[in-house]
Amino acid sequence: MLLDTASLYFRAYFGVPESVKAPDGTPVNAVRGLLDFIARLVEDHSPDDLVACMDADWRPQWRVDLIPSYKAHRVAQETATGPDVEDVPDALSPQVPVIEAVLDAIGIARVGVPQYEADDVIGTFVARSNGPVDIVTGDRDLYQLVDDARGVRVLYPVKGVGTLHITDEAALREKYGVDGRGYAELALLRGDPSDGLPGVAGIGEKTAAKLLASYGDLAGVLAAVDDLGSKLTPSQRKRLNEGRRYLAVAPKVVRVAGDVPLPEVSTALPHQPRDPEALGALDTRWGLGGSLQRVLTALSQRQPG
Repeated sequence: MLLDTASLYFRAYFGVPESVKAPDGTPVNAVRGLLDFIARLVEDHSPDDLVACMDADWRPQWRVDLIPSYKAHRVAQETATGPDVEDVPDALSPQVPVIEAVLDAIGIARVGVPQYEADDVIGTFVARSNGPVDIVTGDRDLYQLVDDARGVRVLYPVKGVGTLHITDEAALREKYGVDGRGYAELALLRGDPSDGLPGVAGIGEKTAAKLLASYGDLAGVLAAVDDLGSKLTPSQRKRLNEGRRYLAVAPKVVRVAGDVPLPEVSTALPHQPRDPEALGALDTRWGLGGSLQRVLTALSQRQPG
């Protein structure tokens, strides 16, 4: 099981009231919400291995070099010597180091790699996996990794942490008309304002799906642009032709990497916390209460697959 951790703690932050606080009054709603989420996932799915995948770089420069607008609207502060600073709620930022420390003390693997996003870490774990993989994320970008043949599916939170939409190839075809492999090309054609991807002007989701269904993939669509005998409308041909420069670089930006240099790490879920003393101190300092206890209970009672 691979967690898109930032996606989940953002959801926890907005889903759990800020009135959930540590003894000193500091909000810990994202910390406790994420712990509750993990407890529920372990209880319901009993994964043998679990990795909290992190954004070591939420806006990698190599993606920005290809498409400058990539996540530009989410930049809170540009820095000359390091990565851009993301616009994060003031009450959430201080909770991220606490989340990291708690996961480490519990013994849940936490992996982030410089110059890569959590999506890329997830994509590489998927590429290396020999067995079924559940990806837990609120980010539809990762639909591109869905693969029935390899047992890769996305568990997408619909409401809180209790309701997850299981996304497999059938679900993708029903909603978008593509499989996992085609989802990235659908996304880059239609664009994605949340990631600052412009897409091809005038090509929406339904048109993109129809183009991919008709011509197989992006290469086939571009071949149809050059084939004056194809059934593209004059308007589609014009718009796709005008979007060639974007379409030449967008695939590398939109597709998650599958070759990230991952560190050696044990992904096995522990039955007992790795560092009980550190965890106890964190519990006392931050008032993790029932949320932490639910995780520890779920881990101790987990039935290995």
